[in-house]
Formats: sequence, structure tokens, C-alpha cells
Amino acid sequence: MVAVLEFADVTVRRGTATLLDSVTWSVEEDERWVVLGPNGAGKTTLLQVAAAQMHPSGGVAGILEEVLGTVDVFELRTRIGLTSAALADRIPRDERVHDVVVSASYGVLGRWREVYETLDHDRAEMLLAEVGARHLTQRTFGTLSEGERKRVQIARALMTDPELLLFDEPAAGLDLGGREDLVSTLSALALDPDSPATVLVSHHVEEIPPGFTHALMLRQGRVVAQGPLDRVVTEEALSETYGMPLLLRAEDGRYAARRRPARRAG
Repeated sequence: MVAVLEFADVTVRRGTATLLDSVTWSVEEDERWVVLGPNGAGKTTLLQVAAAQMHPSGGVAGILEEVLGTVDVFELRTRIGLTSAALADRIPRDERVHDVVVSASYGVLGRWREVYETLDHDRAEMLLAEVGARHLTQRTFGTLSEGERKRVQIARALMTDPELLLFDEPAAGLDLGGREDLVSTLSALALDPDSPATVLVSHHVEEIPPGFTHALMLRQGRVVAQGPLDRVVTEEALSETYGMPLLLRAEDGRYAARRRPARRAG
């Protein structure tokens, strides 16, 4: 298999702070990874490097057989599908949902004078249907619920038929129903053998969709554990990652975690 991400001792520093500390990590084209860790662990920074949005301060970051620092990142980014809160904040609130998706063909946010082929428009409608958002196509982005916006962003991320999919905390801000709908959508993508390599950043094991294959755990910018999901997502590794004793339950391809109750004296 071809490695779509190949990080060797990747370090990111900002001033005196080290956001990522010597991360070595590889993602192959048939793998679906979840990146777990507490706030400040370096998860979003890792994804920004993987999305060619940020260069490392040290080490080597290989993306889609290119090396950051030696490649035109604007061309590289067209090969990557990304959803994030920062990206969503840049989408014009009066933009029609169909245009939010189709404009990914040019890598722009907000339609101007671009000309799209019928195939582009048909693909946008097909992707909206696949994520359960076909009925939203004529709505404006600003009128959507948080869950609906997430679905539209996923359709946009898929528009260019990317070689790598990156999701930065896609369930943030969703209620229970919205989260479960999103997990179902992401699970369908993960289980599709034609889907590209995928990396999902999350705080919570409850948000790991069935079909994901690997996990990377970060704490204070360093790797705690990485590898196949069933070997890495353990009580021991989670407890070390989050800095507290945790209980873990796995059932029907889903996970749940909670703090281990303190033992009563006597």
C-alpha cells in the first residue's frame, strides 16, 4: 500500500511552546484513523500539517508522496478534502448550499464568476444526496442547523474526489441526535472501499465511527500510542492520554468511556 501521510519526527513550535513534539506517523491509502487527545494535545496542529496548511518547524512531513517545503501547497491542497470549524467560519452565510459544494472545484469559498460544467453541478447534487442533505440544496448556509452544516461540509470535502479526507472535530457543537447522524454518515464513508484514506480528530471515543481501523493518541504534543484501533483504544492508553483513570466499554463497534470511580475507604 502507498502511504498518503508519512511524518518523520515532525515538530511544530510557536514561540516557546512546542505544539507537536517529534511525531512519527504513517497513514496508508486504505486506512481510516481517529486522532484522540485532550484539549491542547496537538490534534488540530497535526491535522493542519496533514492538510498542508502549516509547515513543521522540524522533521519531514510527506503528504501524497510530496514533501512539505518542496512542493506548491496550493496544488497539493486541491487533492485533500478538509472539514473544520475554521473553514466553516469562512463560508459566506448567504451562500446557497449547492454553491458551497460546487465551488470546491475551484478551491474557493463564495462563488464569483467561475463557470462550472454540468458534470460539476450533477456531482454536487449527488454528494449532497449521499450525505442526506439533498433537500437543503437551495437553502443558504446561514439558515442551516449545526448538523446540517456539517453534512454540507462533508459533501464539499468530497467534491474534488480527494486522495485524503481530514475531519477536524466534526461532531463539535452537535446534540446527541446530530452526533449520531454524523457518526452514521462517517461510518458509511469509512466502510466504502472506494473512499480515500481518512483522518478524524476527536476528543471523545464515543465519536469513533464503525469502520475506522486505526488510532493515534496524543498528549502535550507527543504520541502516547498508535496502531490498529482494537490494540490502541484501551483503558490503559486512554487513562495515560487523558491523565485520569478511565473505564472503557466497547459494544457493536462503538466505544464509551467514563472516569473510574474512586475506591471508598474501609
